[in-house]
Amino acid sequence: MARTLRVGDTVEVITGKYRGKQGRVIAVDADRVRVDKVQLQKLHLKPGRKAARGGGILEREGYIHQSNVMLVDPATGKPSRIRNQRQDGRRVRVFVKGGAHVPEPARK
Repeated sequence: MARTLRVGDTVEVITGKYRGKQGRVIAVDADRVRVDKVQLQKLHLKPGRKAARGGGILEREGYIHQSNVMLVDPATGKPSRIRNQRQDGRRVRVFVKGGAHVPEPARK
């Protein structure tokens, strides 16, 4: 089952250690997503790497499977399933509860 999550969407984690946390999707890779401030992992770098010239420990978000997050309805602030519908020959994302259109995520 393909879920349509995009970078910039607000999601809530529904299972696991971070259950109940909400954040923005910062990366999508096949069936996994990275959510801002969720699933933080430590990355140890040797000196000389571009990210940290002097080496050190960086914290960054890890991937979470898409089945463990749900899109948040901005009207209610609660997670809701989504479905795809055709309107005027275009595919649009719609919340199952309420039937409102999913707003397009803000791009940087």
